[in-house]
Amino acid sequence: MDLGLTGKVALITGGSEGIGRATALAFAKEGAIVSLCARRAEPLAAIEKELLAAGATVFAFQGDANDGAQMAQWVKTTHERFGRIDILVNNAGGSGQASFDDVDDARWREDVEVKLFAPIRLIRLVLPFMKAQKSGAIINLTMAAAATPGANQLPTVVSRQAGATLAKALSKELGPHGIRVNVACVGKIKTPQQARSAKRNNLTVEEHYARQAKAVPLQRMGEPEDMANAIVFLCSEAAGYISGTCVNVDGGLSGVL
Repeated sequence: MDLGLTGKVALITGGSEGIGRATALAFAKEGAIVSLCARRAEPLAAIEKELLAAGATVFAFQGDANDGAQMAQWVKTTHERFGRIDILVNNAGGSGQASFDDVDDARWREDVEVKLFAPIRLIRLVLPFMKAQKSGAIINLTMAAAATPGANQLPTVVSRQAGATLAKALSKELGPHGIRVNVACVGKIKTPQQARSAKRNNLTVEEHYARQAKAVPLQRMGEPEDMANAIVFLCSEAAGYISGTCVNVDGGLSGVL
């Protein structure tokens, strides 16, 4: 199936590893131009090299999604280079979880900043270009568990669900401009964050994945490519009538539709 992404310009935050990296490769495979932003130079250079070797057109920008000036420069330079902006994937941010008593004001602010205010700023930056084109697709990443939060999952379930609510509201407001806004809900996916969690719990990565998979109806952890494929589909012409929805990519784990 031709997804209609050839020549489209896709911006991805947190694009150097895990889901962001897989998403960049998936867009490139469909012929999209990929603009990546990440904080760490080494993994960013590695994915840039991989994309170029695959014949993709890519722009790699080292910057922090929390830094409004850096993000403005990234968006501006991307548009100057390629003449359009079609897709924004707000992927930056980890999934640190703790009990309410263990989360101080600084940690609340940091989490809300990267998972809510950073997407707000980036959406504000790309909208003039998307409105001028009368088209665009925006994806906010959240976690499937944010819709059914439990104990000891703060602050991330709060900030992630706020990002989902933002997307729903924007889908109503931006629809008349031809701009679709959706949410991709992350389940138990094999990422560097999961690997770090295994280390904290004195487990091998394989042991950690095996334990996590027991709770999943499909009885396996998801691959980064599972998320990437869903994101690319939601941004494609094949999903041209899908807006304002959350898609769970979690192997059936979520208890809500």
